[in-house]
Amino acid sequence: KKQKLKGALDENHLLPTEIRKEALELQKLVEYDDEGAEGVSSHVDDEYKWAGVEDPKVMVTTSRDPSSRLKMFAKEVKLMFPGAQRMNRGNHEIPALVQACKANSVTDLVIVHETRGQPDGLVVCHLPFGPTAYFTLYNVVMRHDVPDIGTMSEAYPHLIFHNFTSRLGKRVSNILKYLFPVPKEDSRRVITFANQEDFISFRHHTYKKTDHKNIQLTEVGPRFEMKLYMIKLGTLENEVTADVEWRHHAYTHTAKKRRFLIIFHHRDFHPFFSTNLPK
Repeated sequence: KKQKLKGALDENHLLPTEIRKEALELQKLVEYDDEGAEGVSSHVDDEYKWAGVEDPKVMVTTSRDPSSRLKMFAKEVKLMFPGAQRMNRGNHEIPALVQACKANSVTDLVIVHETRGQPDGLVVCHLPFGPTAYFTLYNVVMRHDVPDIGTMSEAYPHLIFHNFTSRLGKRVSNILKYLFPVPKEDSRRVITFANQEDFISFRHHTYKKTDHKNIQLTEVGPRFEMKLYMIKLGTLENEVTADVEWRHHAYTHTAKKRRFLIIFHHRDFHPFFSTNLPK
């Protein structure tokens, strides 16, 4: 009713008959309305407000009783994030793990999971208040599987985010972006998160200039695809009671081409990554 009144006054039209009796009362109420809080964030609802002011402190660990292959993958994940630490899981329960991280000013807890020795899950928990993002991993190629790959650079990497255009896409890119410190301009290390059809391709390269026109890319590894399946608003020890911010429902969307991380345009197709996606 208030919107009808406001529209009629703005356009200088006659008031609709159904609101004429209440028009004076409604006008008093309209005076107290503002534009709402869309796009406005405060320190209460933006967990990443101070991200970038200080370098993140990342802790990497595994699920319980990890295989040797998952331990190797955890080491590689630890090297991806500059300044990260790796902790052996042992018999630690999740609440004890999160409390220890909070007590030591850890900003993000990263947990890798496996099925039969194959890494297939990644959980990113932002501390102290959340959010927690859950990803499924596909097509994991570890550095250990590539012969003569050399050492991994520890420079702060430049980040490339491709096709994260929707509101959820921006949320996911923030969760991933703030795991990394701000790079120096002369850094020769590049990490790419490229979204295609809601599969996020992770690629890790270093580059060097061969002459004044050309550069040479060298893949450092590891490489994998990630697919988001849930974001919760709390931290891991509260996951039973935490509100679900977003969840992927595989069979409830009738539109087969529905995409969540991207506002789709023709030009967003990126053939470079298409051959690596799971069928």
